Amino acid sequence: MPLTHFLGLIALVIVAAGLTIWLALWTGVPFAALAFAALSASAILTWTRVSR
Repeated sequence: MPLTHFLGLIALVIVAAGLTIWLALWTGVPFAALAFAALSASAILTWTRVSR
């Protein structure tokens, strides 16, 4: 993968994360709920990878 594509991908991921956080807080979702959802998703993905 060329460096420009890699850096563009990183930039898009950062923009998407910022947009997600902004949209969640703008709609009134508490930051703690957003953090809990991210931690839960991480734990679920980890458990599914370990069981393989």
